[in-house]
Amino acid sequence: MKLVTREQWGARPVQRGLTALPSARGVKVHYVGSRVEPSPTKGCGAHCRAMVRGIQAHHIDGNGWSDIAYNLLVCEHGTVFEGRGKGVLSAANGAGLNSSHYAVCALLGDKGLVEPTDAMLNGLVDAIGYLRNHGAGNEIKGHRDGYSTSCPGDRLYAWVRAGARRPDAPEEKPIKVVVRDGIALWPGRVLEVRDPMMRGEDVEAWQERLARRGWRIDVDGWYGPRSRTVCRSWQRAVGLPVTGVVDRTTWESAWSWRPPVASEPEEPAAP
Repeated sequence: MKLVTREQWGARPVQRGLTALPSARGVKVHYVGSRVEPSPTKGCGAHCRAMVRGIQAHHIDGNGWSDIAYNLLVCEHGTVFEGRGKGVLSAANGAGLNSSHYAVCALLGDKGLVEPTDAMLNGLVDAIGYLRNHGAGNEIKGHRDGYSTSCPGDRLYAWVRAGARRPDAPEEKPIKVVVRDGIALWPGRVLEVRDPMMRGEDVEAWQERLARRGWRIDVDGWYGPRSRTVCRSWQRAVGLPVTGVVDRTTWESAWSWRPPVASEPEEPAAP
């Protein structure tokens, strides 16, 4: 990920203290919405930096906010710009909605530059991954989810709804989980943290089984860092190698493992 820091793009100081947000359910994707002119250069440069500065100025001077509303922004070249940054409450999702998701804005408009480039989509995936490494959960939503707005535009929203995948990512074949006598058979796919994040019926079945066994885990069908943490805890508890990877042995143990039964105290020997 190519990250441009606040200092590098010439950010103004934060006007008032920002609120920490150590974790959230996920990330909401936004766009600028007004007219956005395409960059006159092939590489990221002055044009993109000026656009980010203009957004910050509008949010501070026009809206009276403490800073630019978004945690991160992504230009058409795929460069990620630091807005409020990681672990901070955004001001972009709507009243009462900012504490549930971080906010990433694509520098895309409703006129001019309206079609996200492949580089921009890759940059958005990079930005989402960065926030996931700093407290974001697995959800990826559009701004319009839960708030009455056209943001992030139909084109970008369709990409979000399709799974927010990299443009060159191979299509994953659907995984079918077969259940026999109440036991989900090994579906043949190793579950691990990847980019793009693994998802599917097999992930959801494994998560649901761990939840039924009393483990605190989100049953959402996405195998991300939180699922890996639970997997490691499970492996440690049942005496398996602690890898954070759901291989066949780890999968089958979720249905077959039983806690050891305490032995009855022996009767004293007869005198």
